[in-house]
Amino acid sequence: QVQLVESGGGLVQAGGSLRLSCVASGRTFSSLAMGWFRQTPGKERVYVSSINGRGGMTSYEDSVKGRFTISRDNAENTVYMQMNSLKFEDTAIYYCAASRLFNGAFNPGNRQDAYDYWGQGTQVTVYS
Repeated sequence: QVQLVESGGGLVQAGGSLRLSCVASGRTFSSLAMGWFRQTPGKERVYVSSINGRGGMTSYEDSVKGRFTISRDNAENTVYMQMNSLKFEDTAIYYCAASRLFNGAFNPGNRQDAYDYWGQGTQVTVYS
């Protein structure tokens, strides 16, 4: 069983930055592709970004391209998401997810059913 613990959320003014972290345990981290999703009240959880196990394949939802950067440190069992130029509409609960698909060799992208484990979420609130 894989456990995921997110941190780094908070309150930030529009235009500011935050870095989210997600620490994984319970499985060799490089065998997991990782993703970030977000959800606002009353709406479905949506894809933000993802990365394969070795870190060479990344993808982003269009609205965050150029502003968010996903990365990982396999020695630290941690995936990060650097969020710059934050906008009010980025306000959401952000969830980290892990996929065992193909032992992390590929980036599962926005397919939520490809992710096997989910964290508890961290709140990001952007005010203008």
